[in-house]
Amino acid sequence: MQLAGVLWRQHTVYRDRAGGVVIRGEHVQRWISLAPSGRRDEVLLRAGRILDGGTTAPARSEAVVPLCAGTGELAAACRRLLAETAADAALPAPAAPGRTKRSEKPRRPGRKGKRMSFASWTILACVVGIVALYAYSTATIGTR
Repeated sequence: MQLAGVLWRQHTVYRDRAGGVVIRGEHVQRWISLAPSGRRDEVLLRAGRILDGGTTAPARSEAVVPLCAGTGELAAACRRLLAETAADAALPAPAAPGRTKRSEKPRRPGRKGKRMSFASWTILACVVGIVALYAYSTATIGTR
């Protein structure tokens, strides 16, 4: 693909599952994809990072470019998206105010506190019933 050579000297080009084309620049840890946008004569450009281990992160930037644009215009749009992706990766994520760095266990939705479920109460009632029945039978047999 001519566009891949314009963007990076070292690159890998392949098709993704949706039928779009992905160009990976391993040396810059970035990727860009070209896919149909859903509109006639337009292409959807998406750019993102390549994570450690070679997996790709979700797209950071997107743009729609007309297919009638030349390779130079398409390359310029790709470079702009790649620059935005690089800038986004360079910015540190802001920490939430008032939060500690200790990770918390994720809570299940719909639960406000530590409460026992209906099944737990049922099991507890059965165990108490069995213990009471044992105590009663031992007490009645022991009196004979």
